This record gives sequence, C-alpha cells and structure tokens, in this order.
Amino acid sequence: MEDEGSHVRERSLAAPLIFFIVAAFQFAYYCLDHVAKQSGSDREKEDRLRAEIKQLLKEASSMSQPSTFARAAKLKRLATAKERELSKYRHSSHKDYAVYSKVVLIFKYLTYAMLLMWFWRVPVATVHRQLVQPFGSLLSWKSGGVQNNSARIGIISWLVISARVCRFVRRAYSK
Repeated sequence: MEDEGSHVRERSLAAPLIFFIVAAFQFAYYCLDHVAKQSGSDREKEDRLRAEIKQLLKEASSMSQPSTFARAAKLKRLATAKERELSKYRHSSHKDYAVYSKVVLIFKYLTYAMLLMWFWRVPVATVHRQLVQPFGSLLSWKSGGVQNNSARIGIISWLVISARVCRFVRRAYSK
C-alpha cells in the first residue's frame, strides 16, 4: 500500500520535473543567444572594420586618374585584406557559439532519450477527460489511453507540449 502511494506521488511530480528540465534547456539557449547578441566589443570591432573597408573602397574609387592608379590598387588590396580579417574574425566568434550550441543540443537529446526510456508506457500526468476532449487519445498515446473518466498524458506528448510552451515563453521574453 505504501509503495503504491509513493508511485502516485512520483507520477504527480514527473510532469513539473520534466517541464523544468525542458525549461532549463530553453533557458540555456536563451543565455547563448543573449551572450552572442551582447558582445558589444565584438560588434564595435566589426563595425570599425566595415567602416575602414568602406572608406578605403571610397578613396580607391575616387582615384580614377592614370597617375593615381597605383595608389588606388594599393587601397583596394588593403580593403581586401581588411575584408579577409573581418571574415576570419566573424568566423572565429561564430565558431564558439556553434560549439556551445551543439553541446547544449547533445545534452538535450540525451536527456530527452533518458526521459523517454524512463517514462515509456507510463503516464506522466492524469487530466480530466473533458479538459482534453478532442485530443485525449492523441495526448495519451503509448500511456494507456483514457480510463476512469481521465486522460493519461504520455511522455512524448508532454515533451512536445513543454518544449512548445517554453519556446513560446523564451521568444516572448527575448523580444
């Protein structure tokens, strides 16, 4: 009897726990996006390089006389070198973001796989049937269906719903 009560309590805590795990991954993505956007010194350096390139190209195009051809060619080569530097700088900063993003993605997929194995064919939550009237059988897929006037929510449905809600909140908050 005591074992059954702890099993029900464990099931009742499963849905919020899974939701907080999904929310933690969404928060990690939010932090990555925030850090990528907040790097002000990086943005200043890129803007400075772009302005230098634009100025060099403007000076080179203004020199159209045969006597200033060598100077114009030198300015164009300098602008090309600055463009390469800008490209390399951009690539290195985006490479770090890509690495961290892939690490979070791998951990997310591993965690989701672990949760799927743990809660496969076990209901994560139980909701009154009228609350999920048209979608009751879809939400209870692989978790036992509708029983005793209540719909059982399966792990796949709960992960999808939690991820969508957290993503919606993250996007609304980041605007």
